Amino acid sequence: MASANTSWSEENFSCSICLDVFSSPVSTPCGHNFCRTCVTKYWDEQVKYKCPVCNKIFNIRPDLQVNTFLSELAAQFRLSVRVKEQPCVGPAEVPCDVCTGTQLKAVKSCLECFISFCQTHLEPHQRVAVLKKHRLVEPMDRLEDRMCKKHNRLLELFCQTEQACVCQFCTETDHKSHPVVPLKEEYEVKTAQLGKIEAEVQQMIQERQKNIQEIKDTVKRSKADADREIADGVQVLTALMRCIEKCQNDLNQMVKERLKSTEKQAEGLIKELEQEIEDLTNRSSEVKPLSHTKDHLHFLQAFRSLKTPPPTRAWTTVEVRPPSYVGILRRSLDQLEETLNMEMKKLHGAELKRVQQYEVDVTLDPDTAHPQLILSEDGKQVHHGDEEKELPDNPKRFTKCIYVLTRQSFSSGRFYFEVQVKDKTEWYLGVARESIDRKVGIIETPENGYWTLCYDEGGLVYNDNRDVRLPLSAELQKVGVFVDYDEGLVSFYDVEARVHIYSATGCSFTEPLYPSLCPCLYQEGTNSAPLIISPVNQTH
Repeated sequence: MASANTSWSEENFSCSICLDVFSSPVSTPCGHNFCRTCVTKYWDEQVKYKCPVCNKIFNIRPDLQVNTFLSELAAQFRLSVRVKEQPCVGPAEVPCDVCTGTQLKAVKSCLECFISFCQTHLEPHQRVAVLKKHRLVEPMDRLEDRMCKKHNRLLELFCQTEQACVCQFCTETDHKSHPVVPLKEEYEVKTAQLGKIEAEVQQMIQERQKNIQEIKDTVKRSKADADREIADGVQVLTALMRCIEKCQNDLNQMVKERLKSTEKQAEGLIKELEQEIEDLTNRSSEVKPLSHTKDHLHFLQAFRSLKTPPPTRAWTTVEVRPPSYVGILRRSLDQLEETLNMEMKKLHGAELKRVQQYEVDVTLDPDTAHPQLILSEDGKQVHHGDEEKELPDNPKRFTKCIYVLTRQSFSSGRFYFEVQVKDKTEWYLGVARESIDRKVGIIETPENGYWTLCYDEGGLVYNDNRDVRLPLSAELQKVGVFVDYDEGLVSFYDVEARVHIYSATGCSFTEPLYPSLCPCLYQEGTNSAPLIISPVNQTH
């Protein structure tokens, strides 16, 4: 069979009438070629029969003969043009399994042949009667993987029991009693599940990104806190060093001045003594020769002429006392202590301001309150009543200790709250773990689940060490409680004086903590004031 020269252009195979590739080309007696339909129509419209190219006139209408050679060349050229016009296979597209060399994009896949065809190689399936009966589908990649290995049929169903793709024959044998659905139906179900999974995954990613940002923010805050702590420490210690240096200079100067005064006094006395010694030596020089004379007359006459002795001091009452340095160092240390207290007060104020940033809004839980306690409607105040109310037996309620807990609990991080204790003569205040025994009377210690500050007629104590009385700068009116759950720290502050009272460190927290309040008993007119959970005021 002749083959078209691939270097020829479309003009070599074009009819000069329709200017398209020859279709059933025929030749005129003058040797020019045209499509049979084109030249026939051309002559039907003409009076004379002439060649459309060279205008040669024919006396009779020529008998046109098919140009078989040109017909074959034109057919092959038309096929090559169609092949060139077809797209090559791209990414994620199914290639033609028949193409050699450059593979073209498949337009159909045959489920009988297990082959994918481009438009050109699909032509037999569109023309041959036997092949027309084959089942053609949209292009599928790896057709062998889409066929049932047992029955050699297309996997087009899904077994919901075994969660596997099956063919029609499978539903009549191994999966006869199993519920099956079309792949498309199961695809839609699984796609919806996948969308949910994707949403969950995206949420988890966002949560972890949020965790990362929180960790970064924590590190940033920690660095800021560390820088501030270092700056505060440098400020306090620098002030103390300046004070120590000043105290040392003042001490040295005062000691030296006292020593200098003593030395000056001693120097004056020594000069006075030396002068008296000189005067006495001169008198001795006068008296000594006279003491050796034996002439009575001369002795008496000379003795009368002796000069009156120079006046002298009674040195038995004169002494140089060494200077006393008693109290100098103590006064310097008192000054140092005063400076230290002033700096500590500034430090406590700054510390209180920092912990107040962790304020939480808490309210008292009536389900936990001892039956003798009376709570305000807003859950912010509690005081002891005269009578015990009849309340339902609640496992959360205290029945022995006069306590009440808040509704809110904390299992991590930091929190701070303030309670007014003004005009009260006895109270307990702090935090308690969730599992404390609320039905028996116990001592409030960390071992029993309490971290509490106590106040009574004996003064202020921390419940873990009642033998140590804590100092009170003035009448205590409001107590601030700060807890760092992760660090195991519970700190108490005198809010009005803005000073630190006490800190319990190294605490072991393993369960939720509740702020706990005990207003203690109403005692015949005393201790009637309530404990009041107060909002934080940071304007100090």
